[in-house]
Amino acid sequence: MAIDGDTRMVAALLLVAGSLPDGSGAGLCPVPFRAGGHVSIPPERSLLGDHDAMEVLNSRVLLRPTDPERSRAFYRDTLGLAIYREFGSGPERGTVFFLGGGFLELSGRAAAPPAPGVALWLQVRDLAAARQELGERSVGILREPRREPWGLLEMWIADPDGVRICIVEVPAEHPLRRRD
Repeated sequence: MAIDGDTRMVAALLLVAGSLPDGSGAGLCPVPFRAGGHVSIPPERSLLGDHDAMEVLNSRVLLRPTDPERSRAFYRDTLGLAIYREFGSGPERGTVFFLGGGFLELSGRAAAPPAPGVALWLQVRDLAAARQELGERSVGILREPRREPWGLLEMWIADPDGVRICIVEVPAEHPLRRRD
């Protein structure tokens, strides 16, 4: 997917911890609204109330592809994800892609594809434009775009190893877009 204009892919992990609507949130965790805004919990308090928990500073999804070059080309060239960094050398070198509020790391090599339960959730600005771009790039569509009962517009594709990828648009009227 092209990383430009209104059709730019804005990828997001399904779970994003510590992000507030104003973009802040380091050391904070989102909790229910009170008096029109988030209530911040100091880092010494955890998501588990009074129980100890780790402070998450960053996150990434790790995939061990069966063919690292093929998967790298898919995420870089076909989906158009920008590279955050690369490490190591040779065909099994690690590549870390920007993925909205997190990262996707391809590194090493697996003997078999990941389990069927593994999936990615990528939010885009315009699902119809994303569908057209993916079609032009001959990406197989597992399920055409449609509005789900929960209000999101979703389409499903898969990477070369069969990792299912949900491409999502959050409509303007959806509660995820409102701040009230």
